[in-house]
Amino acid sequence: MFYPYGFYFDGTYLLIIIGAVITMIASSKMNSTFRRYSRVRCHCGLTGSQAAERILNQAGIYDVSVQRVRGNLTDHYDPRNKVLRLSDSTYGSDSIAAIGVAAHECGHAIQHQKGYVPLTIRGALVPIVNIGSNLSWVFIIAGIFLGMNQSLIHFGIILFSLAVVFQLVTLPVEFNASARALKILGNTGIMYGDEVAQTRKVLSAAALTYVAGAAAALLGLLRLVLLFGGNDRD
Repeated sequence: MFYPYGFYFDGTYLLIIIGAVITMIASSKMNSTFRRYSRVRCHCGLTGSQAAERILNQAGIYDVSVQRVRGNLTDHYDPRNKVLRLSDSTYGSDSIAAIGVAAHECGHAIQHQKGYVPLTIRGALVPIVNIGSNLSWVFIIAGIFLGMNQSLIHFGIILFSLAVVFQLVTLPVEFNASARALKILGNTGIMYGDEVAQTRKVLSAAALTYVAGAAAALLGLLRLVLLFGGNDRD
């Protein structure tokens, strides 16, 4: 849509704005929920790292180490090195939120041990996505500068779509890890009923961030398709 004085408005920017808003809302929800339950102590008295060690041992996993990593909510499981890394806000805290997050990461370690297929697929996609996401815009921009070369642009869009596939595959991996965490916490007696319900709120808020990320990625891909996905222009 054109406006006076030569200004041009690209309506597809709305897709990016919507994606950014969705992501910010989900992130805000996650942070506020984590802060709320980080002030609630778990009756078991275990810290996040201690709970993780207990869960791993009860699952028969003895070759995964638990380490501290800097940052806030930077918790993750590294399947290549078999290391469960817990952030400063999780490692030494005995809160509901900390133990819930630690249990969630243990869920990934258990997935790895049992050969959970979506986790395997996601792991295989990581190097491809890392390369594809970096090169996608190179091909798209090169195609634009070379007179709207559709072959280059379309190849760039295909590379970008790999990141979208990665986001979508991530969803069942994260949902399953949370489900495993909640089941473990309840069955092992680390948490009681009310505490499990509170942990579910924390992990549900965390899951929203992955849903938001997938939605934003899909909207970004839709924008590229709308802008450049057509046939060659005259």
